[in-house]
Amino acid sequence: MATRIQIAKQDIVKHFDNYPKKVFDKAEVSDIYKKNRDFWRLAQSMSMGKFIDFLVKNSKLKVAKFKFPGRSIIKYTWSEVSLYQILVNLRPKCYFTHYTAMYFHELTEQIPKVIYVNVEQTPKPKSASLLEQSRIDNAFKGPARISSNITEYAGYEIRLLNGMFTGNNGVIEMPGPEGEALQVTDVERTLIDITVRPEYAGGVFEVLKAFRNAHQKVSVNRLAAMLRKINYTYPYHQAIGFYMDKAGVYSSSQIELLQKFDVSFDFYLAHQLDSPHYSAKWRLYLPEGLQ
Repeated sequence: MATRIQIAKQDIVKHFDNYPKKVFDKAEVSDIYKKNRDFWRLAQSMSMGKFIDFLVKNSKLKVAKFKFPGRSIIKYTWSEVSLYQILVNLRPKCYFTHYTAMYFHELTEQIPKVIYVNVEQTPKPKSASLLEQSRIDNAFKGPARISSNITEYAGYEIRLLNGMFTGNNGVIEMPGPEGEALQVTDVERTLIDITVRPEYAGGVFEVLKAFRNAHQKVSVNRLAAMLRKINYTYPYHQAIGFYMDKAGVYSSSQIELLQKFDVSFDFYLAHQLDSPHYSAKWRLYLPEGLQ
């Protein structure tokens, strides 16, 4: 004799087929279960766990488990969805950034095997202390802070970043490799992010290539305005100006937009530079090969 859930299976499948989203967390599946269990006439003994187990074994519901250090994140998908579609739902309002955004915007010829997903921190008051040259020197003599929130999944390394609050400034919706709608940093925000964290973009030489590849896609006016709005403590505008200058494809008027920022300190293109060269124009220390 068929059980109640077996009898209801056709209605349950139809409900999920018609649902507007295809990636769920456990709470969302639970909400669907609670709202519909009476209509589906499920047995009182049919717990949430048994409901999910039945659907995983007998329907198109699949489980995706991401074992990040400290805690795992479990997502449920209905039918086949792309890995990017799952990852952009790892956390509320998260989005793809750095090397992954470079790939989506065709700013790199590489196909990165590391996928960068960012979820922003809550707003924090900006430090009232004034920037000093000694603080900059000490910060960049040491190694860059690299997120250890990493897991392996489907042949990729997934890095879940916890970036500074920007109000998702510069985050857009664009189609992914399979036409799926994804949240990704736009070209301007991507160039800013990879300047701030070249370690998440293949290094400074790959960042320079991205600036070259972006010259017909980027609005330098928009980039400069975004940079002022985000208002970093460190003078990353000097590094951005250098990349644009070194790329050799930007006009003098575009480069001048970065020169209008205050240049009061010596700065660094990356952390832990060994025997760096110095650009007097941008007051910037550079790795060998970029002078």
